[in-house]
Amino acid sequence: MEFDNSRPIYLQIIAAIKKQLARGELQPGQKLPSQREMAEELQVNPNTVQRAYREMEAMGLLETLRGQGTFISNRPGLLPEIKAELAGGILNHFIVEMRSLGLNAGEILSLVHQALDQEEEGKR
Repeated sequence: MEFDNSRPIYLQIIAAIKKQLARGELQPGQKLPSQREMAEELQVNPNTVQRAYREMEAMGLLETLRGQGTFISNRPGLLPEIKAELAGGILNHFIVEMRSLGLNAGEILSLVHQALDQEEEGKR
């Protein structure tokens, strides 16, 4: 994992785990590496991973079972919630960037439709 110096590493770890869940690379109920193992794997301070795990627990994303480890939550609706959150963030960024180019809603929608049509044709 490559880290961006403009954002705290613990937030980048959280974002990476959310993306892995959204892509199906991680599954609800799956055990995560220990904080120490994750820190070694990512080559970061164990306190950074501890903070990321603690934040994700507060979000309801992780569950720690004493003596067993840390697991992705099995909470119903978790995956659709994460996908909606990630998509919303990407969409908001996209809209802000398109507006900064001076495009109105109709122009933005037209560009999106064109891109989707081209992507569909590329699949054929």
